[in-house]
Amino acid sequence: MKTYVITRPNAWGSAEELQAAAAVSARVGNEEMPDQVRWIRSYVTQHGNGRLGTVCVYQATSPEAVREHARRVGMPAETVTEVADLVIVRPDPTT
Repeated sequence: MKTYVITRPNAWGSAEELQAAAAVSARVGNEEMPDQVRWIRSYVTQHGNGRLGTVCVYQATSPEAVREHARRVGMPAETVTEVADLVIVRPDPTT
């Protein structure tokens, strides 16, 4: 599997909407597409219009598998970009 970054700006109106989508996303990935898509982590972004977005890290067999996962979940996948390399300066902060 390769690693991909997926952006979903302005996708949700509230934290509750995002949590509901996350639950469906986990189920679809774990139950329907476990050999094609693995959700690694997401960063939630706050936008000026009050909406929430995400920048997500997935492992997948292809960009098409990422898009199919998003389609099944019913959420956007604005961009799907393959990760070329990883540079870790510090570990992710915890909130």
